[in-house]
Amino acid sequence: MARERKRPETPTAELPMTPMIDVVFQLLIYFLVTMKPVDVVAHLDVFRPSPEQNQEKPDTPPKMIKIVIFPDGFVINEKPVDLPDLDRLLTRLAGIDTKQTILIMVTAASPHEKLIQVLDLCSKARLVNLSVVSTN
Repeated sequence: MARERKRPETPTAELPMTPMIDVVFQLLIYFLVTMKPVDVVAHLDVFRPSPEQNQEKPDTPPKMIKIVIFPDGFVINEKPVDLPDLDRLLTRLAGIDTKQTILIMVTAASPHEKLIQVLDLCSKARLVNLSVVSTN
């Protein structure tokens, strides 16, 4: 019978990872150091008005209307009013300027329903600049 040959055991080939990792880190550092970042702000198109144009500035800033909602009623610019009077005043204000700033202040004790009523009146009068603030 034929005799089997014994093959000498060959060790498995191993790739050394340390030099590969070193090369990768050196390439990373090289690319980070040589990179030139693009200045995004320099490439924005900005249209500025020419200095010759005289823009008219309003003499006085628009007056803010302050509506305070209490549990028992409403106050507009320090004057107590009821809901129909508030509707009439807001409609008159919208006739003058629909971009009038309206500050609506709500106390913690006032019901949510009254805030919704005031917001509905402002929407009906087509007032657009509304700010709602909660106070103590």
